Amino acid sequence: MIRILSALLAGLAAIPATAAPVLYSGATLIDGTGAPARARQDLLIDGERIVATGPAGTLKADGAKRIDVSGRTIIPGLVDSHVHLATPPNSTRARALLRRNLYGGVTMVRDMADDLRSVGELAREARVGEIPAPDIYYAAVVAGTDFFKDPRVAAISAGVPVGTAPWAHAIDNNSNIAEVITLVRGTSATAIKIYADLSADLVAKLTAEAHRQGLMVWAHSAVFPARPADGIAARVDSVSHICYLAYQVEPDVHPSYEDRTPVDERLLKPNDPVMAGLFRDILANKILIDATGSLFVREEGPRRKDPKAKPLRCTGKAVIDFTKQAAAMGVPISTGTDFTLPATDAFPEVHEELLFLVRDVKMPPLQVIRSATLMGAVAAGQQKERGSIEPGKLADFVVLKADPLQDMANIRSVETVVKRGRAYPRADYVPVSPAELSRD
Repeated sequence: MIRILSALLAGLAAIPATAAPVLYSGATLIDGTGAPARARQDLLIDGERIVATGPAGTLKADGAKRIDVSGRTIIPGLVDSHVHLATPPNSTRARALLRRNLYGGVTMVRDMADDLRSVGELAREARVGEIPAPDIYYAAVVAGTDFFKDPRVAAISAGVPVGTAPWAHAIDNNSNIAEVITLVRGTSATAIKIYADLSADLVAKLTAEAHRQGLMVWAHSAVFPARPADGIAARVDSVSHICYLAYQVEPDVHPSYEDRTPVDERLLKPNDPVMAGLFRDILANKILIDATGSLFVREEGPRRKDPKAKPLRCTGKAVIDFTKQAAAMGVPISTGTDFTLPATDAFPEVHEELLFLVRDVKMPPLQVIRSATLMGAVAAGQQKERGSIEPGKLADFVVLKADPLQDMANIRSVETVVKRGRAYPRADYVPVSPAELSRD
């Protein structure tokens, strides 16, 4: 308990956003837009906002507190575009993971459907600074009735009949879709997540109604029995798991999400033309891919060795190949994870996705940082407010001791994280202990 309190106090005692401007002076600046790094730059913030950037010594900053960051690299705050914080709810664990994310450089996460009663409270605490945490944007899950036999749904719907919760609603041909979307809006969700076991017609109707009511649509890249092309044609805003797109090559559609038959990779060709067609349509419809590639690479070996584990739908090699093909065609890719490292680990999961994109996919480091920042903001519909270091946007950025363009492992050389103008020095980070996690 003492460690938990000390960690929370460390977060609350972080340097607050104040009325006095702050000038971060002399760093190399990577702004997240994909533009080249700029050496010896100043960054002026006032309260929660970025006021200006410019060559060292050129900004008018009367009365500003000056912080010398010479020899450092500043990047926008990182975004993990695929997390699960409350399946089932565990407040101690969730706050520990969020704290680790923030002190590891993550200033925003996209929660891809959980118990939104819990997630909503975490989001409120993060937004007002009651806990050290990234800001949280989240989705309510909608799926066909068969999916609601999944025990995870009961875990996020405790106290509510399964399939009727506003944040986890079963859909069939008799559903009042407008009413379902209105109920979702009442949860303060940013989006619906179209998960599984829906026809192409229902995917299209859900997407159209969500957009009509001002919600984003985040979908699995194959919903079953709807094909990947059906979600793309419906113009969802983003698709998760690049692997699932490969089901488009199958001659027969899988009847349900619960059919775990992996992709028949024998049907795929190098730079596969079917995949290329999907990527062209994704580009035409301005859809983003939440690739979650490191998940498949890291879990392939352990799952093959565990006879009780569900098989992965694609091999790691196939996921790497798909991601390479998408990146080469200019498809926007964000850095989602969809796995959780032990809460006692020192750094957040999203670092693994950045390393996957550089080391396995061979994406240029500057492009990877754009994926982890601006594209993450796009994934959550927040690109006007954050994701890049530009005047008027929120002051979300990371001061690194070493250059990630030289070695992406330097993403872990965090000196200070600034979220909404408030500084969180890495030296203040107190990780959770296993004993604390067991007390929830």
